[in-house]
Amino acid sequence: MFEKVLIANRGEIACRIIRTCRKLGIRTVAVFSEADSRALHTRMADESVCIGPPQATHSYIAIDRILEAVASTGSDAVHPGYGFLSENRKFAEALDREKVAFIGPPADAIEAMGDKITSKLIAGKAGVSTVPGHAGKIEGPEHALEIARTIGFPVMIKASAGGGGKGMRIAASEDELLPGIQSAGNEAARSFGDDSIFLEKFIERPRHIEIQILADRHDNCIYLNERECSIQRRNQKIIEEAPSPFLDEETRAAMGSQAVELARAVDYCSAGTVEFIVDGNRDFYFLEMNTRLQVEHPVTELITGIDLVEQMIRVAAGEELQLDQSDIGINGWALESRIYAEDPYREFLPSVGRLTRYRPPPGIHTADAAIRNDTGVFEGGEIPIHYDPMIAKLCSWDRDRGSAIEVMRNALDRFEIEGISSNLPFLSAVMDNERFESGNITTAFIDEEYPRGFSGIDPDETLSRQVAAAAAVMHRFDEERRCRLGTHARDPATGSELVARLSCGQYDLTVSCGVGQGQVTFDDGSVIDLATDWLPGSRLAEFRFGDQVRVMKVERVTGGFRIRYRGFDEVVRMRTPLQARLGKIVEIEVEDEGSAQLLCPMPGIMVSFAVSEGDEVLASRPLCTIEAMKMENVLRAERTVRINRIHPAPGDILAVNDVIMDFD
Repeated sequence: MFEKVLIANRGEIACRIIRTCRKLGIRTVAVFSEADSRALHTRMADESVCIGPPQATHSYIAIDRILEAVASTGSDAVHPGYGFLSENRKFAEALDREKVAFIGPPADAIEAMGDKITSKLIAGKAGVSTVPGHAGKIEGPEHALEIARTIGFPVMIKASAGGGGKGMRIAASEDELLPGIQSAGNEAARSFGDDSIFLEKFIERPRHIEIQILADRHDNCIYLNERECSIQRRNQKIIEEAPSPFLDEETRAAMGSQAVELARAVDYCSAGTVEFIVDGNRDFYFLEMNTRLQVEHPVTELITGIDLVEQMIRVAAGEELQLDQSDIGINGWALESRIYAEDPYREFLPSVGRLTRYRPPPGIHTADAAIRNDTGVFEGGEIPIHYDPMIAKLCSWDRDRGSAIEVMRNALDRFEIEGISSNLPFLSAVMDNERFESGNITTAFIDEEYPRGFSGIDPDETLSRQVAAAAAVMHRFDEERRCRLGTHARDPATGSELVARLSCGQYDLTVSCGVGQGQVTFDDGSVIDLATDWLPGSRLAEFRFGDQVRVMKVERVTGGFRIRYRGFDEVVRMRTPLQARLGKIVEIEVEDEGSAQLLCPMPGIMVSFAVSEGDEVLASRPLCTIEAMKMENVLRAERTVRINRIHPAPGDILAVNDVIMDFD
């Protein structure tokens, strides 16, 4: 067994690998860029080494810097995690030359499966079902058009060296093909150092299902069931689960058998994943093979009880698998929600800054349920612009899918993130989505369920009244506390008549409170009784409305409370009846005519402009492209405008609210 493992990665995956190494009694070395000098993985490891500036090309994917760290620390093995150098043949070969173990597959397997064109040819020869497409590189625009016309639109544009949703576009017509190729190539070059792309037929309304495999150097290879990864945005997985609600035993066995045959065809060893797209008839087609640990590996661990990182380490050390196919079962159901630093209300634009509050739900692991949170951040830490925006991977497990979803709902309710925006509201909304609950999902789920983007949920009357009642009770608790402390002259027994104003309307009500409970009577005679653990100043509150429990995020604002619950985000203003009457008199409606400038919504790098000064641009047409957190983001016109002046140039680094364009 190894004595010291260097982890050539950062964030949550570095922390996760450190935990397994500790369990095995192996010392660990963390590497970090200057932007990550205070990162959690550097604190958890036994040693840490700075490897360069924030840009990944000069640090995390700089092979010479990693090799220097290996040599200076005397590490005898390297685990690459995922991303960065995890699927880089040159890196694996360089370690081999230095007699340092690479905790991953052989370099030849990485090369064969790392190129999607080559891997598709190998898969076909191994008897694996493949998607119709062009098994060769694109020579130019005319060649691309010729291929696409032969395959038939829509076509998928894919980076040959890609992964993780980077360098992927869908072209539904000839007009979309060449811009899509250019954008995919640019993104691939920045992420993988290789801008080559290829085309294949886009299978409409597919499910994305992958098979986890595990192989050693002694000719043993098994599959550990499947993961459903169909909930995606911009080809980036957001919610994964194991097993799939769609597969039957026959299809699972067939997919697993083909995955194993593909692994054997390239003499694979270590953990790996064979990805398939599956149509409504359960016909499946090879998509790609990821020769590394997957982001979503925890859901497989939760239903099998197998530590995949441990198995990778043991295989790399030359040990034989102590498992065979008959040992692999399915115990319960697991889900993973990827929590990203992005604003779901602003088209999921990346969000960077300091985590002023980071309180994940408590982890549990019992025979009845489990909550697991894999993370690489901490309260007070920074979310930098240079890397993937993932904050954490929240996982739930229970005996069946419905129960696992309920565990996830409750865990998301109790996850507190402040200081930056996160996709927590969106994840909660998906968990409550009837179509998701039914398991009737495809890779088009988000586009179909949220065609105009995510703007939160519209509460029904029950939720609106419960939120108003909760705000009224909290308001009374605040009033009583100030009276007790002598900072408020009013008798706490007075002021029971209130008006709760929400964006959807207002409620006239009367409130009375006791210790940890309250009763709210509405003007129509209806009554809500509630119990709560909320204390003034608390940011998380559990409210019990009879048998129903709702955990809400609470923030005191002027004149009321901001209350957030599963995609519902509302400021509730509490007023006396007199204040409410006077408020109606002084309210003034202001018409928003739109901004005369385009401001940068996030820190990023200006990539390109789709317009020039003097152009008239129609609403929804693209204006420019900004790169942030390794992804290209297209900014579009909100209305018809004429471009008066463009301020930055391509390559300029922009801060939030920097002026990009002036409009006439």
